[in-house]
Amino acid sequence: MGNWWHTNIAEPGKLPLLLALAAFVLTFAVTRTITRMIRAGKGPFRNITPGGVHIHHVVPGVVLTVVGGFGAVAVGRHGVAAGVFAVIFGVGAGLVLDEFALILHLDDVYWTEEGRQSVEVVVLTASLVVLVLAGFSPLGVDDVTDEEQQSRLGVITSYVINFCFVLIALFKGKTRMAVLGTLVPFVALIGAIRLARPTSMWAKRFYRNRHRARSRAVLRAYHHDVRWAGPRRKFQDLIGGAPDRVPLPPARKP
Repeated sequence: MGNWWHTNIAEPGKLPLLLALAAFVLTFAVTRTITRMIRAGKGPFRNITPGGVHIHHVVPGVVLTVVGGFGAVAVGRHGVAAGVFAVIFGVGAGLVLDEFALILHLDDVYWTEEGRQSVEVVVLTASLVVLVLAGFSPLGVDDVTDEEQQSRLGVITSYVINFCFVLIALFKGKTRMAVLGTLVPFVALIGAIRLARPTSMWAKRFYRNRHRARSRAVLRAYHHDVRWAGPRRKFQDLIGGAPDRVPLPPARKP
């Protein structure tokens, strides 16, 4: 265990990244616990509203992210300072991404359906960092052999090919596969060769006159959403809490 830790974490300088990930996940978990308690009216926690202005936790999150990010760049990957700034950055990133939906919509959508996007982004971010810790490199350059790494042309070619897969998957409306594909090229390749989502830019451009392909895309998207929407929502509710239910409008009297 000690040899594995030294070879895979300490020697490559990945300890700050591990500390940042731990701080990121822990901060998100603690923040969601506190906000759920505030929502339920339990415990000593309350919203911070000086002067009647609700201070969202994304505000201190931005400050901590800036401090931790610049500090980490300044001190490098080794030493106590690197670990301290990594933790600061992880805490800040956890606070910021917990309110990602608020930044995206420029509205307080924390406990709405749109607020689920924050949970998705946090899970996706944590997954990407875990892949980096496991040894995956952006755009799959870790798959290049030692001989190819010595050739600048081989490295550039690998970047370009994998980046094309990522772009195609993104244009096909497969955002998650495109993001994961930056680290695992096989995922981007699958997203690139499969049918596009019916609402994607790819479908609007290339399926316009291909009625059969468009119909297959709609049918596949429907089956995919029916199969995974329920489990995904339950997982998001478990992590981040269920959104507020929107009351149905009163029925009109005849």
